[in-house]
Amino acid sequence: MNKQQIRKGTVKRLLSYVTKNYKKQFIAVFICIILSSIASVAGSLFLQPLIDNYIVPLLGQENPIFTDLLFAIGMMAIIYVVGIITAYLYNRIMAVIAQGVLKKIRDEMFSKMEKLPIKYFDTNTHGDIMSHYTNDTDTLEQMISQALPQVISSSISIIAILCALIYLSPILTIFVIIFTILTVIVTKTIAGKSSKYFIKQQQSLGKVNGYIEEMMNGQKVIKVFTHEEKSKEEFDKLNEELNNDMYKANKYANILMPIANNLGNLQYVLIAIVGTYFTLSGKLTLTVGTIVSFLQLTRNFTMPINQVMNHLNSIILALAGAGRIFEMMDEEPEKDDGYVTLVNVKRENGELVETTERTGIWAWKHPHHDGTLEYVELKGHIELKNVDFAYEEGKTVLHDISMYAKPGQKIALVGATGAGKTTITNLLNRFYDIEDGKIRYDGININKIKKEDLRRSLGMVLQDVNLFTGTIKENIKYGKENATDEEVIAAAKLANAHDFIERLPKGYDTMLTGNGSQLSQGQRQLISIARVAVNNPPVMILDEATSSIDTRTEKIVQDGMDKLMEGRTVFVIAHRLSTIRNSKAIMVMDHGRIIERGNHDELIAQKGQYYQLYTGAFELE
Repeated sequence: MNKQQIRKGTVKRLLSYVTKNYKKQFIAVFICIILSSIASVAGSLFLQPLIDNYIVPLLGQENPIFTDLLFAIGMMAIIYVVGIITAYLYNRIMAVIAQGVLKKIRDEMFSKMEKLPIKYFDTNTHGDIMSHYTNDTDTLEQMISQALPQVISSSISIIAILCALIYLSPILTIFVIIFTILTVIVTKTIAGKSSKYFIKQQQSLGKVNGYIEEMMNGQKVIKVFTHEEKSKEEFDKLNEELNNDMYKANKYANILMPIANNLGNLQYVLIAIVGTYFTLSGKLTLTVGTIVSFLQLTRNFTMPINQVMNHLNSIILALAGAGRIFEMMDEEPEKDDGYVTLVNVKRENGELVETTERTGIWAWKHPHHDGTLEYVELKGHIELKNVDFAYEEGKTVLHDISMYAKPGQKIALVGATGAGKTTITNLLNRFYDIEDGKIRYDGININKIKKEDLRRSLGMVLQDVNLFTGTIKENIKYGKENATDEEVIAAAKLANAHDFIERLPKGYDTMLTGNGSQLSQGQRQLISIARVAVNNPPVMILDEATSSIDTRTEKIVQDGMDKLMEGRTVFVIAHRLSTIRNSKAIMVMDHGRIIERGNHDELIAQKGQYYQLYTGAFELE
């Protein structure tokens, strides 16, 4: 998509939300708009008989009787009351439709966001994504509830008024049409200049929101490195860009209405002059009522055109926002071609049989192309063979990676930052798919395993802890939604989190907000470990799991970690090499390659890079 153009089909797609979900209400709105527009035109048209048939004849009477005039005024009042009531109704209904449409769009947008791959969130700022839910939907709300009904109403009014003008005076109507065309050309030219800047304005606003979100999350880092002035400079650049785009967009938008209004006033004066001239010269036979009614309709004719022009910028802005929303909703969802699923099984006569009982024994349900069905017990045997991977095409970050972990083995990955350690864990979870090679899980190519089932069998403790708004119990149960209170407590004890949780005022019912900011970093990490423990996965990935924990807390949690790792296949990424001495195998990585492998003693004996890292770590300690 060209970023400077509104996506094709945006209007049709947006209107489909209205017509599909609120068809009856929209028909009612349309009928009310028609009645309101007709009432407005009828009121102006009624001026002609009111003046000519009721007011003018009374002017020459000595004792005028106002009964007929009052009746006519009453009829006129009824017409306007109908217009007021129908206008109120359609605005009220459109408010309901607008909120309903926005709710559905937000629901679909969030649902789609949950289906997007990790790559999308790695390549788009969180603030810009948030802007879809706030700024872009706000512009949509204004368009659907205000601009859209006004444009429909104005369009119907234009047609109705045009018919009334032709009825009163075809010749003067020609002058009105010519002048109106001139007005439309002028306003369209101005609106065209501002539309591209309204689109840029939405994009710049997303950038500003993204930068603010980053700065809010990184305030401690900013202050530690006294980066305040540099941050302000960067923000000023982005804010200046937004200011320029908003200025250019609103520069034209703000002069649009005054120009349109003054052109309407000029038209009103010219029509009055031309009508008077033709009447006095005898070229046209126009009554006083006809002239008054025609002038009023002329004013009413330019008004809806001006209203359309006035709402044109908000419509363009809303369509730009809708285009951004639909661009996100049209992103390719995370693909999953897997057909091997994880099921609960039991043993019968030495064979695995699928069951709905909670036996604690899991197996891969593997249907083959020949129609046969195989159950492979979930043990946690992981093998990577000749794996290559690149985040971007042509920029390979992993080269010919081969390793295996038998059930219950602990494999450690060490190396400098950027060596490719975390990338391997991303591949095991299938956050990204490999370019070449094979990754097998219990002998099954992981590309054949459904991602949901694959990830359900893996437990992952990250360096950056994410806790959600809710109780501690709810955060631990995030790892297993149907976990009992006993299982939650057992998991917390295993992670050595139970003691500090019990000391909190409300224990496991303590409410966490702001990513658990009321807890220490170590306590937050212990909860994240308990969250994995409650799921009881056969394979665990610990990505710098204890790096945020102080030495004293690390000793407390290490026992729980050892219990948690017992009998499981474990991949550990650690900078503290003292925590991986008991690993079955240690892979030393450098620039996406495994340069050394072996257990601790073997690698120390080699006196290679691991030896240097290990001895350097002790020197640092």
